[in-house]
Amino acid sequence: MEKNLIIYYSRKGENYWNGGIKNIAKGNTEIVAEFIQKAVGGDLFEIDTIKPYAEDYYVCIDEAKKELREQARPKLKKYLDNIAEYDNVFVCGPCWWGTFPMAIFTQLEKLDFTGKKVMAVMTHEGSGLGSCERDLKKLCAGATFGMGLAVHGADASKSESTVAAWAKKVV
Repeated sequence: MEKNLIIYYSRKGENYWNGGIKNIAKGNTEIVAEFIQKAVGGDLFEIDTIKPYAEDYYVCIDEAKKELREQARPKLKKYLDNIAEYDNVFVCGPCWWGTFPMAIFTQLEKLDFTGKKVMAVMTHEGSGLGSCERDLKKLCAGATFGMGLAVHGADASKSESTVAAWAKKVV
């Protein structure tokens, strides 16, 4: 039986939500990552930065834009060192300036994806998958890639059936 890993970064607190700002207790990407786990099983790994992003959403997106411009690699509280035991890796994150937060790249660059199947999952408010699939292909040398999934962030909590059907199809 194949083993799945779900790597995700998710933002709690202030989020962009259908054209406005809403405070959420659980991040949209975390909700989707848990739906994947429920549908196909696997281990969850949450990416968490040592230096937190600003609580204010607009300040946070400015920080994210600066990190993207600089190709920064924020330090994480913990790292996965080895994914040898996994067959499938779901990489899940919000769309920040057309791609994943740089903290996701911090983690991915430390791993060997040879022989793994990788799927991108992005929560967004209108950007779809952005360039995250192209970016993953650069970072995950040796991997094969399954079809990605874009989930409208404000609809994350209502996306379980869609996420489950997709997850079962790609593994």
